[in-house]
Amino acid sequence: MGIQERKEREGERRRQQIIVAARRVFSSKGLNKATMEDIAGEAELSPGTIYLYFKNKDELYASLSLRILQYLLIRLKHVNSEKNETSEKRYAALTKAMVDFYEFDPMILISLFNLQTSETLKTLSPELLSEIQMLSSKSIEEIAIIFKQENNGEVSTEYNPSFLAETFWSLFSGVVLFQESKKSFLGEEKTYLKISLEMAFQIFKLGIKDAQFNTTVKERRITGIN
Repeated sequence: MGIQERKEREGERRRQQIIVAARRVFSSKGLNKATMEDIAGEAELSPGTIYLYFKNKDELYASLSLRILQYLLIRLKHVNSEKNETSEKRYAALTKAMVDFYEFDPMILISLFNLQTSETLKTLSPELLSEIQMLSSKSIEEIAIIFKQENNGEVSTEYNPSFLAETFWSLFSGVVLFQESKKSFLGEEKTYLKISLEMAFQIFKLGIKDAQFNTTVKERRITGIN
């Protein structure tokens, strides 16, 4: 192993050490109360060392999102690589992947959704922002492929697969954020996120099937087929 390669490996190891420490600090103190000094203490490094890898707390916080986005992309690619014969099986595999995505790290996922609607994005380095956007876009593209497979006569082609994927993603993020708000703003200690997601996904699927039925009826009326 050359000197340069050894330095790169050591740098990546140190970077992961900081990210793991940050995850613990953000989990215990929250984003607003946590400081770079807290993270440095948890990682057993000097604050100056932390700043060598991350320019500020927001960038470190955003970097945590990369791991769960990478996990999601892997899961979605796996869904598309499976030989599921029916649309029901493909859709069931997709919804399971999304529930698993949430359960992989709920705190960071919620933070990711909040991050995407905040001014924090403007403070991130172009490289980090580009990677977050790339992973998010590729995940939606993989979801679109799943819906495109549905367009084989089982589901209406009236809707563009990319539009269905974006709507599905919006449904997922909306349910997650609303359930979280029930704890924060409505004071509900217990929420039923998994059940809510499964019901929402089922309603979404029924909506697509209903659109197929209505389109088929319309086409029959136009062509005069009984």
